Amino acid sequence: MPTTRRRCLTILAGLAVLPITTATPPIPEHRWTGRLLGANAELRVIHPDRGTVETTLVAALDEIERLEDVFSLHRPASELSRLNRNGYLDCPSPDLLLALQAARQFSDLSNGAFDITVQPLWAAYAAHFAAHPDDRAGPDVATIAASRALIGWRDVGATTARVAFARPGMAITLNGIAQGIVTDRIAGLLVRNGLNRILVDLGEHRGIGAGPRGTAWQVGLRDPRAPARLVTRVDLGTRALSTSGGYGTPFSHDGRHHHLFDPASGRSASGWASVTVIAATATEADGWSTALAAMPAAEGLALLDRRRDELAGALLIGPDGAIHRFGLI
Repeated sequence: MPTTRRRCLTILAGLAVLPITTATPPIPEHRWTGRLLGANAELRVIHPDRGTVETTLVAALDEIERLEDVFSLHRPASELSRLNRNGYLDCPSPDLLLALQAARQFSDLSNGAFDITVQPLWAAYAAHFAAHPDDRAGPDVATIAASRALIGWRDVGATTARVAFARPGMAITLNGIAQGIVTDRIAGLLVRNGLNRILVDLGEHRGIGAGPRGTAWQVGLRDPRAPARLVTRVDLGTRALSTSGGYGTPFSHDGRHHHLFDPASGRSASGWASVTVIAATATEADGWSTALAAMPAAEGLALLDRRRDELAGALLIGPDGAIHRFGLI
């Protein structure tokens, strides 16, 4: 799972101000852009009252900042950083416990392909390629074995009193689920404050209401092998979309070694170039796209076939460019 994630997506909605019809005045579109958990982020709101939008966006940005202090791997004082550093965390926040519970569910559903405890693998790969940037083989067998000995999603104990690891040296990343959780949280905050035409992109996308032209928010999916080319366009509606792929954080120049790991082998997953999932919530889309991207291709397709009723759609692109579509995509 990544410490950063570049999404292979582009938003295809229109200009900053567009009329819904020629008989009504234009409704302004307001935008905020920034960063969240190491990824580019954007909030887009269509609403007539600038004051309402600005007040609500201030509250949303405060909430994003607060959640960064829970989930960030880059902030030394975040709950996640303190847990990884010490091996335990007393009095964890409800937000951290929620993320751990969601992660455990996806680990169970994916037979361990989704595993937040792969962070030692990320550290091993980052150290190896920092020392050997031109290497093509990756970390040696002994290094991988030592890292895999620290992996095990069942070995993270979590209660309202304490989160603790079963073994010294374990560490977790929540970037396979946290961006989805934050996206859902902010979408809910905006809607509760009366903003019901929004597109939230906080690493994952979630649409509410109509886009600038009065139709559904539309997202374009790029070809990971040729980013200038769109594979398809997706009407998001009131759903969420997440894309995962190894191209986001490559360790090696050829992209073979990257941040999405198969916990069973300790090597970078190679089944898919990218996986896109549409689901009811960003948390679900994020978790499923991460799990499917980490699995061998045949296992991922079998799992998707079994769970397809729970998802609105999926699009998986193989290393050879072959495309598998399910549902609405």
